[in-house]
Amino acid sequence: MPWPCDCCFYVTFSAVQQIAGLTCYSEKFIVYLATSLPEQRPEQKDFILMADSEPLPTLDGDPMAMEALLQDVFGIVVDEAIRKGTDASEKVCEWREPRELKQLLDLELRRQGESHEQILERCRTVIHYSVKTGHPRFFNQLFSGLDPHALAGRIITESLNTSQYTYEIAPVFVLMEEEVLKKLRSLVGWSSGDGVFCPGGSISNMYAMNLARYQRYPDCKQRGLRALPPLALFTSKECHYSINKGAAFLGLGTDSVRVVKADERGKMIPEDLERQISLAEAEGSVPFLVSATSGTTVLGAFDPLDAIADVCQRHGMWFHVDAAWGGSVLLSQTHKHLLDGIQRADSVAWNPHKLLAAGLQCSALLLRDTSNLLKRCHGFQASYLFQQDKFYDVTLDTGDKVVQCGRRVDCLKLWLMWKAQGGQGLERRIDQAFALTRYLVEEIKTREGFELVMEPEFVNVCFWFVPPSLRGKQERPDYKERLSQVAPMLKERMVKEGSMMIGYQPHGPRANFFRVIVANPTLTRADMDFLLNELERLGQDL
Repeated sequence: MPWPCDCCFYVTFSAVQQIAGLTCYSEKFIVYLATSLPEQRPEQKDFILMADSEPLPTLDGDPMAMEALLQDVFGIVVDEAIRKGTDASEKVCEWREPRELKQLLDLELRRQGESHEQILERCRTVIHYSVKTGHPRFFNQLFSGLDPHALAGRIITESLNTSQYTYEIAPVFVLMEEEVLKKLRSLVGWSSGDGVFCPGGSISNMYAMNLARYQRYPDCKQRGLRALPPLALFTSKECHYSINKGAAFLGLGTDSVRVVKADERGKMIPEDLERQISLAEAEGSVPFLVSATSGTTVLGAFDPLDAIADVCQRHGMWFHVDAAWGGSVLLSQTHKHLLDGIQRADSVAWNPHKLLAAGLQCSALLLRDTSNLLKRCHGFQASYLFQQDKFYDVTLDTGDKVVQCGRRVDCLKLWLMWKAQGGQGLERRIDQAFALTRYLVEEIKTREGFELVMEPEFVNVCFWFVPPSLRGKQERPDYKERLSQVAPMLKERMVKEGSMMIGYQPHGPRANFFRVIVANPTLTRADMDFLLNELERLGQDL
């Protein structure tokens, strides 16, 4: 009987091969079919013959070669990224202009593969020209440092390459995630609740906004914005920009974000929150959420959570706390008072990849809710993943709690680090960061040319470096303009030398100032001294 079409032949023959348990095609049979089937195109014959050809020149199917490559790569990683990348005598970065860097990296993807030696050199080059965020002189972001146990967890996670959506394919990590989330919730002050690891604090904040909206207007899941009156959410002017991004992304619009005044230290003013709520109601909007911040990005301010919770309770509003930066302070018996009242929140965003140095990314959204709100809001019961007649407890399939389908494992690095350090070890890290911050602040006060923006209550140290040419010139009409040029100039110099990295920014009416983040768990007083000495050296001719 003739084959109905060529594709039927390929499918049918493949099926016969599998049924017969064949491990390879019969060479004679393949050649016979390839030369005798009618009306075949040349590429079809090539395809059939290729099935019996020699293995392609890759590592596929060669475990010894694969192991040799990985051992060589791990050796390079340990030497270049870890040993040198955390050594204070090495550079933080090796700056190159984009055009030059592009040429050095040879980024073009070609048809032909490269040799083992070439690939290893690629790895060295990538590490060499990358910023070493584990370096003790990297003060640029809210994350820094390199925890070896967390890194081990990240390596295992990448090696296993599974997705967190079902117990079927991620049994260890489904159970582990829930245990880690349970621990984080207990530190917030909840004995029950829900949660999920998200791809960053911005997404955690957006989830909270979506959950608050769904809880109040569940029809919006089906009917969308048509089911909603004009909504209003409230946050301070010091909030993270993800609040505005989230409002735009969720269709609420940035006009729905009502900005509440902050005091001189960057803390939300509860009285103005009340005023803004009344104003929104008078304009016909429905207030539904307040987002407070525990650890603002620039000044490191902690909003007065108890007072804000009182306002939310009076108005029946969802209370979210963006503690992405400051949440880890809950581990410190000495400093956790900064988050007093957080247990009254409905949701909390917390990023252990920041102050705890768990490694990017590790961001938890925690909920006080016990009604399965996450799943009700986001779930759609895809029948190919979330079958209800599985042979195990299907409530362990957590994938329908999130907007994503595939979801990486973010719990192992934190779990392994916590197992190694214990809660006491992590608490010491937090307390040490606060202690070094205080040391740096006192040193700044004693040095000519350094001026604090304000006394910090967290590990954000904000200050100006006033170069010799501007000292005592505060009354000049161009003083602020000239002072604003100092931080960018010094940033360029330090980056091009590779000596350190510090962030800077303007803030309201304030001229550009430096923001040092004291978070790396390996920092010492010597690193604080170096920072100040280096700024003096780099700016002595300004």
